[in-house]
Order: sequence, then structure tokens, then C-alpha cells
Amino acid sequence: MRIHILCWLAASLVLAAGLSVTANWQDQDKSTMNQKTDREAVEAAIHSVFSWAVEKDFDLFFNTIADDADFVSVTPYDRVKIGVEAVKADSAFWGSPDFRAISHELRDLKVTFSRTGEVAWFYCKLDDINEWQGRPANWENARWTGVLEKRDGTWRVVQQHFSFAKEREGN
Repeated sequence: MRIHILCWLAASLVLAAGLSVTANWQDQDKSTMNQKTDREAVEAAIHSVFSWAVEKDFDLFFNTIADDADFVSVTPYDRVKIGVEAVKADSAFWGSPDFRAISHELRDLKVTFSRTGEVAWFYCKLDDINEWQGRPANWENARWTGVLEKRDGTWRVVQQHFSFAKEREGN
């Protein structure tokens, strides 16, 4: 009888350990899948900051950036926009028929996630090709960094900074 009980206990422990390993593998698979989905969503949001302008899809743009006073945008022209209302004030400029977005390209995009998975930051080089009154008004080889936060399941850009490298004499 003792042998049967010992065998039953041993079999139960082996089965429980197997279920635990299976559950851990399933959790790891879900985590990997969530990371891939989040990475794709973050990269899509980053691209949307510029792709909206081709069709002048303001809904896409304003659903991509933080929709509150937390949004910060720093441009190479010593302009700082704080809060979504400051950005919305520029809508007439971007909506003008004088402005035409043509394309954008991101190079060397690097995205890093926080340990919690709720915040991501990025760096890339940007070519933003557009025209103002029929003349080129491009940002070429701009450095672009930013931070996104996952809010209610949607990744939003909360901070971004654009700059151009200053050429040094003799280099």
C-alpha cells in the first residue's frame, strides 16, 4: 500500500512539474508575442508622426501623440511645443495648400522598452521630404529621439526632439 501511495505521489509531482513547465512556456510565448505586437505598434506610431501629413489625416496625427498637456516637441528651430493644444494651434499651417508632405524615411531606428513594457524610447535619423509653396522645405538627416507611453492600450508619443548635427571645421 505504501508503495502505491509513494508511486501516486511521485507521479503527481512529475505531472505537476510538467504542467508548471508548460504554463511557463506558454507565458513566455505570450510575452514574446506581446513584445512583438508592442514593437510593431510603437514603430507604426513613430511612422504616423510623419505619414499622416501626406493625406493631411489630422485624426491619425492627434491619435498618435499624447492628447494632453504632457506632450512636448522640440524642433531644431529653438521652438518648443508643450501640450497638444500648442500643436493644434499649428494645424492651419499643416493644413494649408501651400504645405505638401511628400514622404519620410527613418534610418537606423532603435526602439527600447522599459522593464514594465509601458514606456518605449527611440532614436533614428529622419528624412522628411516636403514642399512649401512649391519649393523644397525638407528636413534631411535630422536626428529624432522620443518617448512613447502605452495609454489605454494605445502607444502615444509623449516627447520628441529633433536636431541637426553641427558640422565642425576640420572634420
